[in-house]
Amino acid sequence: MRHVMVRYTTRQDCAEENARLIEVVFESLRKEAPPGLTYASYRLDDGVSFVHVASTESADSNPLRQLKAFHAFTAGVKDRCEVPPVTTVLHEVGRYSSGM
Repeated sequence: MRHVMVRYTTRQDCAEENARLIEVVFESLRKEAPPGLTYASYRLDDGVSFVHVASTESADSNPLRQLKAFHAFTAGVKDRCEVPPVTTVLHEVGRYSSGM
């Protein structure tokens, strides 16, 4: 498995548009249900910072990249940002889920 975190800060005037584009990605994920993907997006308390965490079964293949909605989201993300996206590969030490 591969785990990746992306963090960035949008400009104040672009935060709502960014959140809307993320919601469209999740609508697409619910419809298409690509296998081998766990994906979450978070908006931080400051209202303009975002964190995305994706886990894929294969390090070579990311199902997000196949979605038109994801391409639309990523196409303009740098233009919406005050602090550009930084991608970090995460190395899992442990995980717990209560089935929430």
